[in-house]
Amino acid sequence: MMMPKDIAPYILRALAEAQAEGRTMDLETLSITIKVRRGDVRKTVSALHQEGLVDALRLRLSLAGFAIGSALLAKELPPIRRPKQASQKVAAA
Repeated sequence: MMMPKDIAPYILRALAEAQAEGRTMDLETLSITIKVRRGDVRKTVSALHQEGLVDALRLRLSLAGFAIGSALLAKELPPIRRPKQASQKVAAA
């Protein structure tokens, strides 16, 4: 499972890009766009909603969320680091 703090910049960036272009996104589209499991995206959107950055029901950014997401559009984000599976840890040992 991925942590919300690791995925949040990618979600904010993807939603800001979509909103700037006048597009809407749903959870499935967002999940496919950032290539992260839907459950992890849902958990992160809920956390961002609690922080007041995303309206989770409409999957739209607040003004503060849009400002952060727009700032991230100009930045090169590193690839998302995926946690190692338990089976991979055992095999490596």
